[in-house]
Amino acid sequence: MTASRPMSVVFRVDASLDIGTGHVMRCLTLADALAASGADCRFICREHPGHLIEHIRNKGYQVDALPAINEETCPTESPSHARWLGCRWETDAAETRAILNQSEPEWLVVDHYAVDARWEKALQGSYKKLMVIDDLADRPHACDLLLDQNLGREPGDYEALVSAHCQRLIGPQYALLRPEFAALREYSLQRRRTPELKRLLITMGGVDQPNATSKVLEALKASPLPSDCQITVVMGARAPWIELVRSLAATMPWPTSVRVNISDMAQVMADSDLAIGAAGSTSWERCCLGLPTLLVIQAENQKEGGLALQQRGAARLLGKPDAIPRELKPILPMLLEEQSLVAMIHAASAVTDGRGAPRVLVRMGELA
Repeated sequence: MTASRPMSVVFRVDASLDIGTGHVMRCLTLADALAASGADCRFICREHPGHLIEHIRNKGYQVDALPAINEETCPTESPSHARWLGCRWETDAAETRAILNQSEPEWLVVDHYAVDARWEKALQGSYKKLMVIDDLADRPHACDLLLDQNLGREPGDYEALVSAHCQRLIGPQYALLRPEFAALREYSLQRRRTPELKRLLITMGGVDQPNATSKVLEALKASPLPSDCQITVVMGARAPWIELVRSLAATMPWPTSVRVNISDMAQVMADSDLAIGAAGSTSWERCCLGLPTLLVIQAENQKEGGLALQQRGAARLLGKPDAIPRELKPILPMLLEEQSLVAMIHAASAVTDGRGAPRVLVRMGELA
């Protein structure tokens, strides 16, 4: 008897100084879950400045690298993030199709704001099923499965953007979190039963292009943190301001460590009492662990999700990086009150339980 071939899945996703690292990281989470179930996963990524191709390969996945050709895109071209592709969509589609035709995967998973239905239709016939991971609901898709893990998003937001046969997975219950977050959820919530502010975590994403981390550190110098507080800063190795952040950390009134490319983020979050962080996909990791958060809007596409978290009581918005010096100092005293922390802990932990990836796998299996 011939053994059945493992399900093959190809991810088309990029990281760069503009795009950040979050899209690749959540695709890796899904790839790890698929691989654990026996699937064969590989990636197609363009070599933008700040790419994560070697990181993906170090995780054990094959990566087909597309060259960073910097082909001009038309200034009026849609979608709004078209320039993030680094070339015209027709060029990217042709290069991707050539790779896909070598394996004809069961699933193509696309996580890219620069891709829409035109690109997706151009590749039809080179895969069996298409899954799109999106956050914006701002362009049409020609897919079988669509995931938008954002709080406040409704299935109806995609009504005019996908076909009737497309299944939509909407909301943070489908957030793609690594399994260690769900595993540490109970521990994290238990240690918050009598909250205090002794460990402060600053995490502005793997790139932090606007240098929000430095603005936070400068603002904290004049803030009323407890004298025994400890500060941990987490950054990516490609972050352009990392040396400036290290210099600032050495001048802080409280012990301040800068950790780079850490592998134990779930444990660091679980052991922290308050986070100051970007309002991106890391928000769902913090919510799973009930970690109270002051949110910074680093990109326009984070604004809607950040507002939804604040309305739910799961976080407080500081605003854009330039607002940090003005907003941080008056907010901190309110968070030093136990009642404020308790309310935010309960609201955040109710947003997601961290088991989104297994739920997505079930739907993919049903459609395969």
